[in-house]
Amino acid sequence: MRRGSTPARPLRQQPWHPAEHLRRQLGSSIRRMFNDPAKGEAPVMPAGNALFAPDTPIRMVHADVTSMMVGGITALLLQMLHPHALQGVLDHSDFRTDLDGRLRRTARFIAITTYGPAAEAERMIGRVNAIHRHVNGTLPDGTPYSATDPATLAWVHLAEARSFLQAYVTLVRPDMPGAEQDEYYRQFAMIARQLGADPVPENRAQAAEMMAAMRPSLRAAAITREVAHTVLAHRGESIGALAQPVLARAAIDLLPPFARTMLGLQSNGLPAIGTRMATRMLGGTIRWALRPG
Repeated sequence: MRRGSTPARPLRQQPWHPAEHLRRQLGSSIRRMFNDPAKGEAPVMPAGNALFAPDTPIRMVHADVTSMMVGGITALLLQMLHPHALQGVLDHSDFRTDLDGRLRRTARFIAITTYGPAAEAERMIGRVNAIHRHVNGTLPDGTPYSATDPATLAWVHLAEARSFLQAYVTLVRPDMPGAEQDEYYRQFAMIARQLGADPVPENRAQAAEMMAAMRPSLRAAAITREVAHTVLAHRGESIGALAQPVLARAAIDLLPPFARTMLGLQSNGLPAIGTRMATRMLGGTIRWALRPG
């Protein structure tokens, strides 16, 4: 040390807080549920040139992890009621052995198309369309199906849009204005059209009309109920395994009554109000774990 120089001060270590340590560990575990580190995936950060502007309905709805997980389960249960959608999954998916991977890929698609750079979102949509062109076959009765069929894609989109929005309104923001709910449908329709879905609802009234119009196309065979049981009984990774019973119960409660009847599911166990309280508490914990810092 030179004469007259001031000794360097040692770096002060931040005090160790058990709660903060738990928050960071829990946050990392949750992020790994939606991003595969082995593939170099990292959480999708909001881009300035995304397809949708900040603070718009689609970005608010898709930002809540808990309601999106509940809505995602509800959407899967609804989607499998369409014979063409179900057969495509049975013939061209490894969901039985890698349900976590399938859910992770779906979540990443939604994150990139909602928050990622517009160019990356367009590339992601293009990749999904390319995959869909190879998903085709026949139903057990010989009826051909294709993942590019606009009506099948319309049902898949309707199930997602209705389920995501209803979960958000029910569990996060019961006072969400009707105009914002309609705007969510309009925004999400932009993605659905690029995937080839037709028709696509742009508001709550059109969504309700479509749900009623498509009911005659829905079926629930033994395999449908088996797949539903697989989805509901699945125990995911880390916090997902602990939260799954609560998420599954909340998802069943969000199903239209006709869908619960078709799938042989009953809204029993915890009363609906108890399920919602438990899910909201879980949502608060997850938001605490994922907060910046």
